[in-house]
Amino acid sequence: MNTRYCYILFILLISATGFSQALTVTNLRCEYRSNPLGVKTAKPALSWQLVAQQRNALQKSYQILVADSPGALGQNKGNIWNSGRVNSDSSIQVSYQGKGLEPTKSYYWKIKVWDTKNNESPWSPVAFWQMGLLTKADWKGANWVGCEELPDSLVNTLPTDGKKDKVQGGNVLPLLRKSLTITKSVQQATLFISGLGQFDAHLNGQKIGDHFLDPGWTKYDKQAQYVTFDLTDKLKPGENVVGIMLGNGFYYVPPVKERYRKLKVMFGYPKMICRLAITYTDGSTDNIVSDASWKTAPSPITFSSIYGGENYNATREQPGWDNPHFTDKVWKNALVVDGPPVLTSQMQEPLKVFDTFSPISKKRLDSGDWVYDLGQNASGIISLTVTGKKGDTIRVYPAELLKADGSVNQKASGSPFYFEYVLKGGGVETWQPRFTYYGFRYLQLKGGMPQGEQNPAQKPQVIDLKGLHTRNAAAGAGQFSCSNELFNKASTLIDWGIKSNMASVFTDCPHREKLGWLEELHLMGGSVRYQYDVASLLKKVIQDMKDSQLDDQSADAGLVPEIAPEYVKFDWGGGIFRDSPEWGSSAIIVPWYLYQWYGEKEELANSYPMMQRYITYLGTKAKNHILAQGLGDWYDLGPKPPGVSQLTPMGVTGTAMYYYDLTILAKIARMLNKSDDALRYDKLAGEVKVAFNQVFFNQQTKQYATNSQTANAMALYMNLVEPQYREAVVENIVQDIRSRNNSLTAGDIGYRYLLRALEDAGRSDVIFDMNSRSDVPGYGYQLAKGATALTESWQALPSVSNNHFMLGHLLEWLYAGLAGIKQADTSIAFRNSLIYPQPVGDVTQAKASYTSPYGLISSDWKKIGTRFDLTVQIPANTSSEIYLPASKSSQITERGQSIGKNKAIKVLGFEKDRVRILVGSGTYRFTVQY
Repeated sequence: MNTRYCYILFILLISATGFSQALTVTNLRCEYRSNPLGVKTAKPALSWQLVAQQRNALQKSYQILVADSPGALGQNKGNIWNSGRVNSDSSIQVSYQGKGLEPTKSYYWKIKVWDTKNNESPWSPVAFWQMGLLTKADWKGANWVGCEELPDSLVNTLPTDGKKDKVQGGNVLPLLRKSLTITKSVQQATLFISGLGQFDAHLNGQKIGDHFLDPGWTKYDKQAQYVTFDLTDKLKPGENVVGIMLGNGFYYVPPVKERYRKLKVMFGYPKMICRLAITYTDGSTDNIVSDASWKTAPSPITFSSIYGGENYNATREQPGWDNPHFTDKVWKNALVVDGPPVLTSQMQEPLKVFDTFSPISKKRLDSGDWVYDLGQNASGIISLTVTGKKGDTIRVYPAELLKADGSVNQKASGSPFYFEYVLKGGGVETWQPRFTYYGFRYLQLKGGMPQGEQNPAQKPQVIDLKGLHTRNAAAGAGQFSCSNELFNKASTLIDWGIKSNMASVFTDCPHREKLGWLEELHLMGGSVRYQYDVASLLKKVIQDMKDSQLDDQSADAGLVPEIAPEYVKFDWGGGIFRDSPEWGSSAIIVPWYLYQWYGEKEELANSYPMMQRYITYLGTKAKNHILAQGLGDWYDLGPKPPGVSQLTPMGVTGTAMYYYDLTILAKIARMLNKSDDALRYDKLAGEVKVAFNQVFFNQQTKQYATNSQTANAMALYMNLVEPQYREAVVENIVQDIRSRNNSLTAGDIGYRYLLRALEDAGRSDVIFDMNSRSDVPGYGYQLAKGATALTESWQALPSVSNNHFMLGHLLEWLYAGLAGIKQADTSIAFRNSLIYPQPVGDVTQAKASYTSPYGLISSDWKKIGTRFDLTVQIPANTSSEIYLPASKSSQITERGQSIGKNKAIKVLGFEKDRVRILVGSGTYRFTVQY
């Protein structure tokens, strides 16, 4: 066991004795992560959660100890930082204030707290963080190395969509290796490594870690990420070998005619940089860095494309290449090459393999191919187990859908994409791709025969063929279920759309594009955050937006393009796929939502220049304060096939977003003590509001623009509607939905705001009526069509993606509306939650939980005859306002006691058939008898 962990276990045991357990501290986090490696912040943000046996537990003060060794911390010595007792109720985003932190060093910390009732907790379990490499000098002279260098004439960091290029063919995917000798006892060993586009690192023949597609993809002409691995327990006395495999990723999309290629970006050929930092128990150190002394040779991967698939020729394997005692005399020395200007630590969660899908059926085609049905459309790769002769070749074509003849259909997901494996022969062989992935449910096997089937041609026997679901490893944050099975299935459908598109960016789809279309970040943000803890991933994608924003030398200075990282300049349609305010506004909205949900104030300051430059850009595009460029309500339901907005005129959604951006930016400016900026943005927002209403609002009909669901809903949500007209505008929405037999028409941009506007107006009954059906386009319709993941179109059209990230807005309502978990308008990070369950339709029970930064919030309600039961859990150091459906004549009890006599509960009064109750932390069981 790692020495570090032995010390921590010992300290945990001795610190847990002799204290009252009425109040404890748990879930220590540094920069949102548990025991993170590679921390790059000089003053990391620390957080913790309180667990209390009693209700209404509130933190009064805390003390943090940080030490440079477990031993010092075990003696209660904070030789790096002893905060002393700090009178504060803060338990998230507490900034480290100790001595300067050194690169590669590990720091150990623990905390105790006192509550407002003078209870003192025991010291928390010990946690740690390890610093990354903070400057170029910290790399100790490491160089980028590879086996070849792309000529400058072929480098293309931002190709224009649609332009032809010179086909060059594939490139060499290299192996890199380095031998080192360990002669002393190792105290700590850490590998800091980046391999572009992606890398697989090995030590002594074993893969290091369990990550997939490291590092996260970025705008490589601005920066690249490196990944940190603890190898303390992996190095052994004597010879050790570090081996690296490299793939292309988004760094180089090989121009091969025979494979699918969405875009033509070429930053360079694969390369790697690393530093293995070793500290011995005698205090001495050693550094193994990447340089020309490393050896390189071609790998068995003969083709690698993030868009086209992967080929592996097992006959080209060099057994033992990543082990000691391998002879690499015929290998050549690595070539020192240039790399990205900035290296930054990968602090978002990595991608990993999660679910494994075995076939639920398989069928032979007339061609002799076999098609496997895995039962679930998901992002991922295959796992192939096969036996056959040397040189036998297997191809597997993944797809979401099938053609009429039963073969796989890649027409809407990027074709041709396939995995190819050439057997080495001699026994059972198992392989899975390393440097690409796809979205699929079906697998078409070519060149092989399922084991057990008649095989007169002596084809390779496929013993096993499975699908491996890959995604970002963000921890789950929420769970939802209810008595309406259609809603449960819709929740799962949306979740698969989220999981399949949660990579190192939030992609639109896991096959055809894999691009970070930005509107999804803010529109789907609520649905995603209820399901997953994505704070660190959001910080990463915010940096992608900063890196992709056009600089001041550009004619469109300040523009945030619709995708980030921007790997292609979409000029089609006059630039509507590059400049749409509903997309670029994520540059302002996402940092704000990050603050609201996680308390991340520092990112607001860091992102403020980006926000200002973008709002200035929008001002240059506005005509009389109206923004009419872009895509509008993308994929709404109109008379034509889905695409650019059909029912809502251009200018409505873009201008509404412009106004929303300005109101947010004014708030941020005030938080950052930029009062002049705040006044300027307030003034401009007022002018935009006047212009919007003059152009789009009809005072006679109380309708916006064409009276579309999107136009009215966005005007309501953004508070563009004057108070005296709000009720009438809501009624216009309801009438439109009812007139369409309770059907939706809003698209990618508008549907989220349609749900928000209806919920805010107390019309969740309309939301229920729209979504509890399968006969019109929507979630139930997609399920009836056989979809197992959220589809790109409401109609589940086979001509577009059938695993997409947009349109999943209902999940936010299931948590916030039906189950009723939300936060007060002025609350940050759910410090002051609201529990506002909304029983509608035939739903008799709903249950949801959300792990907020302060701890678990849950709402579990049931309707039984004339009784309404609600059980809620509120975490320590927070409060909650609960809205129970009740009238003044209802009998309302908590655990059998009248709420008016319960000292832990404060009755605030009645409002709109609800009784308002204020509670602190704890678990409460309410009953309302009508």
